[in-house]
Amino acid sequence: MRLILASTSPARLSVLRAAGIEPLCFSPEVDEEAEVAAREAADGRRLTAPELVEYLGRLKAEDVVRRHGDEIRAAGGGLVLGGDSAFLLDGEILGKPHLPEVALERSRQHRGATGVLHSGHWLIDCTESSAETSPGLERGVGAVDTATVTLSADVTDAELEAYVATGEPLKLAGGFAIDGLAGAFIERIEGAPSCVIGLSLPALRSLVRELGHEYPALWTTSGA
Repeated sequence: MRLILASTSPARLSVLRAAGIEPLCFSPEVDEEAEVAAREAADGRRLTAPELVEYLGRLKAEDVVRRHGDEIRAAGGGLVLGGDSAFLLDGEILGKPHLPEVALERSRQHRGATGVLHSGHWLIDCTESSAETSPGLERGVGAVDTATVTLSADVTDAELEAYVATGEPLKLAGGFAIDGLAGAFIERIEGAPSCVIGLSLPALRSLVRELGHEYPALWTTSGA
């Protein structure tokens, strides 16, 4: 059974490949800021971090199904996965820093502290069995997984400056990568490591089973 990833994130792709899953990838076209603003205006309140990441994951998955659904079904169908992540430190959502000075400020703030990473997922069933039971009405399910990340208190300014200078943290939620150069700075992780990278494998397995499929059916390689 094919997994279709509604993302071009190298981190999410690496998680899946390491788990023996080679997905078909499509880039979603979602104006995240506009969509979130519209949703919050309709609700009359700000979305919580878990609500935000699941909502954006859903929008991405639905966008790929809407624009590429015929192509996916013609190729035998599959499960379409959208995801999003948000990192909270001291109750504030920290997105991608983009700028070196922002990344450095945030890493100093994180030093010796524990942040919370929320990873949202939305999985849509575009398999043949789904089409037979509810043609044109693909079923989707969502889940949010959470992990905490503690940055070592003894990380020096020089180390943080050197890390930021590599450019690695600039396009990462929270401004660090546990599977990259910042791995030596992480003192403790509580939760699924894959959740911190941006795609929780335990959450994916639960969603696959919720849709009535078996998770091992996604394996395309041994993962070795």
